[in-house]
Amino acid sequence: MVVGITWGDPAGVGPELAERVGRTFRGLFALRVVGHQTKRPGKPGLAGAKLARAALDESVRLLRSGEIQAVVNGPISKEWMGKVGFHFPGQTEFYAKAFGVKADDVTMMMVGPRLRVALASTHLSLRKAVQGLRSKQIVRAGRHLAETLQRLGVRRPRIAVCGLNPHAGENGKFGHEEKRVVVPAIRELRRKTDFQISGPESPDAVFRRAWQGEFDGVVALYHDQGLIPAKLLDFDQTVNVTAGLPVVRCSPDHGTAFALAGKGKARSDSFRAAVQLAGRLVKAK
Repeated sequence: MVVGITWGDPAGVGPELAERVGRTFRGLFALRVVGHQTKRPGKPGLAGAKLARAALDESVRLLRSGEIQAVVNGPISKEWMGKVGFHFPGQTEFYAKAFGVKADDVTMMMVGPRLRVALASTHLSLRKAVQGLRSKQIVRAGRHLAETLQRLGVRRPRIAVCGLNPHAGENGKFGHEEKRVVVPAIRELRRKTDFQISGPESPDAVFRRAWQGEFDGVVALYHDQGLIPAKLLDFDQTVNVTAGLPVVRCSPDHGTAFALAGKGKARSDSFRAAVQLAGRLVKAK
C-alpha cells in the first residue's frame, strides 16, 4: 500500500511536518511525496501556490492510475491558491470535481480519538448555510458518517443529529427548521438504514454527550457548529476525511501556520494521525 502526501503550501508547516511524519511510518506502508516540492518557510507567494496546485493535480493522476491508494494533503492557503486559478472552497471540493462527484454528494468529516463529526454543509457563510439547509444534506452526512464508522470497526453506529437553533428549537419557540428540515431527515435515515439515529439534539450539549460515549458520531448542520467542539477536544489528533469519494483522502485539521513555519514549533500529531487513518481506511475498504 502506498499513501501519497502533498505538502500543501511550501511556505507553511506542511513540508516540515510531512518529513517528520514520514520517518515514523517506515516499514508499515510506503509513503510517496507527490509533486515537485520545495520549502519557503513563512514566505507565501504565487510560486508556492502554483507548486501546491500542481501537486494536487498530480495526486489525482496517481490515484486514478493506482500508483497510490490514498492521499493525505498538507494545508494550503485558499487566498494564495485563488490567485493561481484554484477556485474551490477547499481541497474537499477539488477532489469531488476531479473524480466526477457532485460537491453535494461528499461529506467533510472530522475524525478524532474522542469525537467524530460529519458536516451537512462546509465552506459557506453562516447565512447561506442556514438558508440553504436541506434534509438531503443531513441524510447524506449521516450515511457517510455511519459508513465511515463501520469501516473503523463500529458495527452499528449510534448517530446524533444536531438541531439548528438553541435547544434544538424548543418545539418551535426558537425556530422551525427542526420540524421542517431536521426531523424529516432523521425519519429518512431511520427508515432506510439500520443505524441508531437520535435527534434533533440540542447543539450546546450533544458534543459532550458524544465525548462521554453516548454516541459514536454527530452530524453537525454547518461548519463551525461541528469544528469548534472537534478542535477544542482533539485538535492535535483530529483528521479531516472526505467521505463519498471513490478514493481515500485525508488531511490534518490545521492550517498553514505561516508564522510557525521553519521554527520547529509546529506539532505533527494531526498529520501523523491523518496518515495513519488513511492507511486504516484503505485496508478496511
